[in-house]
Amino acid sequence: MKETIILVDKDDKDIGSIEKLEAHEKGLLHRAFSVFIFNSKGQLLMQQRADGKYHSAGLWTNTCCSHPNYGETTLKAVHRRMKEEMDMVAAVEFKFKFTYKALLENNLTEHEIDHVYFGVSDDLPKINPGEVKSWKYISMEELEEELTKHPENYTAWLKICFPEVLRHFNS
Repeated sequence: MKETIILVDKDDKDIGSIEKLEAHEKGLLHRAFSVFIFNSKGQLLMQQRADGKYHSAGLWTNTCCSHPNYGETTLKAVHRRMKEEMDMVAAVEFKFKFTYKALLENNLTEHEIDHVYFGVSDDLPKINPGEVKSWKYISMEELEEELTKHPENYTAWLKICFPEVLRHFNS
């Protein structure tokens, strides 16, 4: 099933809709979100993207990341995708948003205004193998070290937003 996502202008104003793959093929600016779920020990729940994903397959990233469907609020999409990818329900709080453009494999481009949410849960995920290959908890210190030593193992958006995630985590 094709997903229709939200095209936005540089101010994050909805300017229309487009099929998700087409947005990535053309590098068009669209709305996205990234969720960071921490456990009570302050460790981040990370996922390894499934090998069948059409970009960034097999790379490690934050707990959940996706796009709201056209006509769907970002918060509703966050909860929908958390359930679909990780079979988890957690209260989340919006922290910040950032714009980035990254060239990916297969001649695809991520050009997104990414809304970042944090939440806390000690529930363990029950992953959807079509979306997620594996998961782990990691401290922010360990992740910072890993991103420096082995950046090739992580998604573009995680590497770009990590300094701001760390700033909000420590505040």
